[in-house]
Amino acid sequence: MKTIVTGSSGLLGRHVAAALVAAGHDVLGIDAVAPGDVAWRHATADLTDLGSTLQLVRDCDAVVHVAAIPRPTGRAGGEVFKTNVATAYNVVEAAAMAGAARFVYASSFSVFGYPFFEKTVRPPYLPVDMNHPVGAQDPYGLSKWLGEEIVGAAVRRGAFSAVSIRMPWIQTPASFFAGVGPRRATADSARDLWAYLDARDAGQGFLQALEWKGDGHLRVLLSAADTFMEEETEPLVRRVYPDVPLSRPIAGHGAVLDTVHARETISFEPSHSWRSYPKPELGK
Repeated sequence: MKTIVTGSSGLLGRHVAAALVAAGHDVLGIDAVAPGDVAWRHATADLTDLGSTLQLVRDCDAVVHVAAIPRPTGRAGGEVFKTNVATAYNVVEAAAMAGAARFVYASSFSVFGYPFFEKTVRPPYLPVDMNHPVGAQDPYGLSKWLGEEIVGAAVRRGAFSAVSIRMPWIQTPASFFAGVGPRRATADSARDLWAYLDARDAGQGFLQALEWKGDGHLRVLLSAADTFMEEETEPLVRRVYPDVPLSRPIAGHGAVLDTVHARETISFEPSHSWRSYPKPELGK
C-alpha cells in the first residue's frame, strides 16, 4: 500500500517505517526533523498546521500516525497536550479527506494511568489487559486517550477502519541499559509496571495492524513477553502489589501487560527480549 508514516524520524517512527518498507509498502515519512539516509521518501512539515497536513497527507491508501511529543516531562504540560491533540486531529482529518482506507494510531499504555500518574494508580488486577479501565491523569496520557477518541469518531462516520496501538516504554539494544538499567533499581520501576517493548517488535506490530483484515476501530495492547526486571514476576508482584489479584499465573519473567488480544486480532508475537541484548563494556 501507499502509506504515510508521521513521526518517521523518531525512534518508534523509524522502526515502523523500516518495517513497512521491508514488507514492500511504498512509504512517505513526514516529520519536523529530517531523518538522514533512509529507505523511504521524506517530507519535512509541522503537522500542528492543518494546511501543511492537508497538503502532504493525500494520495495514500493508509496513514500511520506516530508523531507526538512522547512524554509529559521536559516540556510544559500544555504544550504536550496541545501538540499531540492538534496533530492527531489534523492527521485524522487529512487521512479522511484523502480517502485512506486504514488508519493506524500510536497510542500508549499511559491511557490506563501509568506511569506518569500524580495520584497513585494501583492495578485492579494483573496482568493488565484491554479490560483495564482508562484512567489517564497527565497531559500525555490524556492526549493519547483523546487521540484514540478522535480516531474513533472518524471510524464512526465511515472515514476508514483503524487500529490504535497501546504500548509501554520503547527500547532498543542501544538504549536499554542506559535508560532502563538505573530505573529498575528504584521503586519508580513499578510505575512502568516493569514493561517495555523492543522497537523492532513495535515496527512489526504496526505492520500487522496495517494489514489487519478487520473493520471498525480495534484497540490493542503490545508488550515484550517479559518484564525489564531481573527478578521473576510473581514474587515481584507479590512484594510490590500484595493486595492486587492475579487473573492468571505469570510464569518466570513474564510480562504484566497481556498481549493475548493482540495475538488473536493482529497476530502479534514479540520476538525480542532485553535478555539477549549485548551488555555494554565496562567504562562505556
